[in-house]
Amino acid sequence: MTGLATALPKQAWLWIFRKTLMMMGISVVVSVVATILLMASFSRGVDMAGLAVAIVMPIILGGPMIFTFSIGTERMRHANMQLALLATLDGLTGVLNRRAFAATVEKLCSTPHRRGVLLVIDADHFKSVNDRFGHDQGDEALRNIAQALSAGVSKSSLVGRLGGEEFGIYLPDMDLAGAENVADEVRRSIAAIHFLPEGISCPLSVSIGGASHEKPVAFRAIYREADQRLYSAKQRGRDCVALPQAA
Repeated sequence: MTGLATALPKQAWLWIFRKTLMMMGISVVVSVVATILLMASFSRGVDMAGLAVAIVMPIILGGPMIFTFSIGTERMRHANMQLALLATLDGLTGVLNRRAFAATVEKLCSTPHRRGVLLVIDADHFKSVNDRFGHDQGDEALRNIAQALSAGVSKSSLVGRLGGEEFGIYLPDMDLAGAENVADEVRRSIAAIHFLPEGISCPLSVSIGGASHEKPVAFRAIYREADQRLYSAKQRGRDCVALPQAA
């Protein structure tokens, strides 16, 4: 998602119709009651013609106005929701941006009696992709990597772009053994991407470092530990995973 969608979703239209009908119903009730009270005060009472006018006029005059107003307010609400969402996403890859990822992981890591694993993923030799094929193809490679990362984790996990060709995955409530399986599966899925800039095969690979916690910890602390292990993975030849030893 890289831009605002102007079309309202189906649920929004259902809400607009329900709101319009509800407001029209209230308007009709108020009109009928007011008509009955006025005609009872200034004449012998309400007649069928007066009652019909009291019912029909709010529908004819108020219905379109209420409907138009409801569409406007719902479009504004929908646009505000999209803007709030866009503020958390990386414009290129569609995953969380660094600020949103760090803030959410910080919140999860600070929760008592909760464990998790942070993986830091870095594309190997990525500068050569940009130098050889150009930044537009480099961007395409990053999108492919982000898609593979998102597809390789559960819905409860978080995926974010930390900057450049570096990504992060946070696996809540997961132990190191499970995290190692996820990391290795992600590594293999990226290595299996058929990336063909200008029709030329360009293999992609990533190095992954990780850190775990079983008590409250700051994001910068767990990130620093995972980043150090990422450096170890790079030193070991890249295209590998470096996690702490499970107890």
